[in-house]
Amino acid sequence: MTPVLEMSGVTLRRDDNTILRGVDWTVDSADRWVILGPNGAGKTTLITLASARMHPTEGTVTVLGSRLGEVDVADLRIRVGLSSAALADHIPPGERVSDVVMTAAHGVTGRWHEEYEGVDEDRAGLLLEAFGMTAYRDRQFWTLSEGERKRVQIARALMADPELLLLDEPAAGLDLGGREELLGALTELAGDRRSPAMVMVTHHVEEIPVDFTHALLLRDGQVVASGPLGDTLTEDNLSQTYGMPVRVQESAGRWTARRAS
Repeated sequence: MTPVLEMSGVTLRRDDNTILRGVDWTVDSADRWVILGPNGAGKTTLITLASARMHPTEGTVTVLGSRLGEVDVADLRIRVGLSSAALADHIPPGERVSDVVMTAAHGVTGRWHEEYEGVDEDRAGLLLEAFGMTAYRDRQFWTLSEGERKRVQIARALMADPELLLLDEPAAGLDLGGREELLGALTELAGDRRSPAMVMVTHHVEEIPVDFTHALLLRDGQVVASGPLGDTLTEDNLSQTYGMPVRVQESAGRWTARRAS
């Protein structure tokens, strides 16, 4: 398999804070990774590095064969699909749903003077249809519910036909129904061989879609464990990650975890 993301000895500091420490990680083209860890573990920072929106203090990050610091990141970012709350905050309040998706073709978050072709409109329409959002294409993005916005953001992340898809807490803030609808869509996406490599950050094992293949566990900016999902999501590893005894179960590809009594 071909690596789409490689990190070697990655450390990141901000002022006196060390956010990541010596992270080694490789994502191959057919992988579907979940990143788990408590608040402050460095999960979002890892995604920010992977999306070429930040450089490490030490170590190397290679995205789609290009090493950060030696490449034009503006061109690289278009090849990486990203869905995150930070990115959504930059979407103009009055932006139409269809434009939220389509502007990803130019790597911008608000439609201005870019030129779009019929093929761009068609692809945006197909992606909205795939996530059940066709009826909302002319609505303003910020009038949507949280679950609807999350589906639009993932459709946007796929607009430029990325080689790597990064999802930062896509199910955060959703109720049970919204979460299950989203996980159903992500499961279908993960099971499609034509889909790009996928990396998803979450706080909860219950939010891991079926057909995800690997897990990376972080605590205090360091890797506790990483590898195939079933080998990594053990009670010992999760207990070390969250600093308490954890009981974990898997059934039909879905996971649950709770504090062990």
